[in-house]
Amino acid sequence: MPLFKNLSAYDDRSARLAGIALMVLSIFMFSFGDAMGKFLVGTYSVGQLLFLRACAALLLLSPLIWRQRHDFFRLERPWLQLLRVTLSTLEVAAFFVATVYLPLADVITYYLAGPIFVTAMSAIFLGEKVGWRRWTAILIGFCGVLIALRPSAQTVSLPALIALGGSLSFATLMLITRSLRKTPDIVMASSQFVGTFLLGAVLSVYHWVPPSPGSLVIFALAGCISVTALFCVNRSLKLAPASVVVPYQYSMIVWAVIFGFVVFGDVPQVATIVGAAIIIGAGFYIYLRERDLGRSDAQVNPPA
Repeated sequence: MPLFKNLSAYDDRSARLAGIALMVLSIFMFSFGDAMGKFLVGTYSVGQLLFLRACAALLLLSPLIWRQRHDFFRLERPWLQLLRVTLSTLEVAAFFVATVYLPLADVITYYLAGPIFVTAMSAIFLGEKVGWRRWTAILIGFCGVLIALRPSAQTVSLPALIALGGSLSFATLMLITRSLRKTPDIVMASSQFVGTFLLGAVLSVYHWVPPSPGSLVIFALAGCISVTALFCVNRSLKLAPASVVVPYQYSMIVWAVIFGFVVFGDVPQVATIVGAAIIIGAGFYIYLRERDLGRSDAQVNPPA
């Protein structure tokens, strides 16, 4: 926490770069946690995964929740907070439901449509300036997504639509997080896990498999990784505009290919590799463009 607090003292350009670095780190941790989740849903239900993962996360967060308990009674725009938790819960559930039926890299690739939604909505609803160069780079990145997906009647399935719905929820969640930047990090993180805890508790009633000690360790580790990743992504969105940092979730496809091959034996096809190369190239261009812009007219709202 002190590290995240100290980042508020950075100048505007440094804040943007720190926000990008935190987003990249959070994506790696989310990808690692996603791989563990896909491994677990091979044996346990999605509801059980959500429930036990959230239990571990809330236990880890409990000292901070108690220490900052008064912040939970002074929330800005409570209804928007509730919408944020709902979207977060639906996004996580949609992701793990999709991984039951699709390879991890495929699900991640569907989620890469998120920056397209974020860029459009950040310009319309948040008033963030998005120039034609970034629009072009993100559209090129989306072309990379299409190449990797190889759209056809076979790929556009119900699990794929569920993943795309989760991607839209994730993009909206990012924008709401940006607009609620005065909300303390502990409130944002813990409320998201409360949402998955409640949904998981309801769903796991219908299908509960007694977990082995080894599985409990993986459940706990998945929860702890998610906590750290959430703090990173929330702080990232407070340091820099959503349209700047969110495109870095493109790196998810790289980790998905690596974890998919190492853990599940999935060998990426040539189209996936070509698409990933285009996506990464577009992401690096956006980074370089933002670095140049940050020298002259960077404007970052300070974190809470």
